Amino acid sequence: RSGSPLSPPAAVSQVTVRDALNQALDEELERDERVFLLGEEVAQYDGAYKISRGLWKKYGDKRVIDTPISEMGFAGIAVGAAMAGLRPVCEFMTFNFSMQAIDQVINSAAKTCYMSAGSIPVPIVFRGPNGASAGVAAQHSQCFAAWYGHCPGLKVVSPWSSEDAKGLLKASIRDDNPVVVLESELLYGVPFEMSEQAQSKDFVIPIGKAKIEKQGTHVTLVAHSRPVGHCLEAAAVLSKEGVECEVINLRTIRPMDIETVEASVVKTNHLVTVEGGWPQFGVGAEICARIMEGPAFNYLDAPAVRVTGADVPMPYAKILEDNSIPQVKDIVFAVKKTLNI
Repeated sequence: RSGSPLSPPAAVSQVTVRDALNQALDEELERDERVFLLGEEVAQYDGAYKISRGLWKKYGDKRVIDTPISEMGFAGIAVGAAMAGLRPVCEFMTFNFSMQAIDQVINSAAKTCYMSAGSIPVPIVFRGPNGASAGVAAQHSQCFAAWYGHCPGLKVVSPWSSEDAKGLLKASIRDDNPVVVLESELLYGVPFEMSEQAQSKDFVIPIGKAKIEKQGTHVTLVAHSRPVGHCLEAAAVLSKEGVECEVINLRTIRPMDIETVEASVVKTNHLVTVEGGWPQFGVGAEICARIMEGPAFNYLDAPAVRVTGADVPMPYAKILEDNSIPQVKDIVFAVKKTLNI
């Protein structure tokens, strides 16, 4: 029956980003006994965001470890464990709190392989929610993609969909370098379609490869994390007005897949970057600079435009918060400005 027209299509299920991350952790803990998870409330409480739900009961105290509220301490323990041959997954309850441990992330994890002439790899993953949440003000709502993307020695990934989350987290855990996995708290509960292939234990997404989420001919939209969804919504609005946007999901911040962006710009002749982070020295600024320095610059018919978060610490009030992060209307406005319509 498999070849008959009545046979069902390959199984596609709806999986939330939270469950996709949980699957990835479960599969990698099972696959490699050197992998372990540590962080605040990851074990007995099942994780502050329930990403590690069920893992402590399944794998026990040695593999899923609750830590004190001391980011510098447990990040340091994790980096040391990685240097000694284990493969730690270090969860920050939010990446704003990774500031407490940034010395460990940059000076200990990122630089050691180079400074030891390659003799000490540091296979560690730092993961947790990054960027704006809802109603938690400035100290919990900052995007660190540009901060960590700035540093040689780190790889930095920023998933959008459930497939991204699972494939990139698994690739990060298997990588022999320190990888920063920037998740979005606001996406944890969002269901995405996941193919049968993406649900297999062998599924990984290569780090450093962007994905074209929607083909288009008039303008290239490049985003990572939650703004990818905004770009697709804006593309749907613009499509009704005859404007076809090509939407690129960056997936990886470092190393950046600039070739995919260049190829798209050569086709569309227009570029708009979208991110939740601040404008100055941001991910969009880097993309614009790389396009300007490279062969695609000659194909631009208008200046590249950045859509970013507002240049302010995140306000607490909801209406101010909404005005501080890019909305669909901001992307539509930027596209029309770029296309002069």
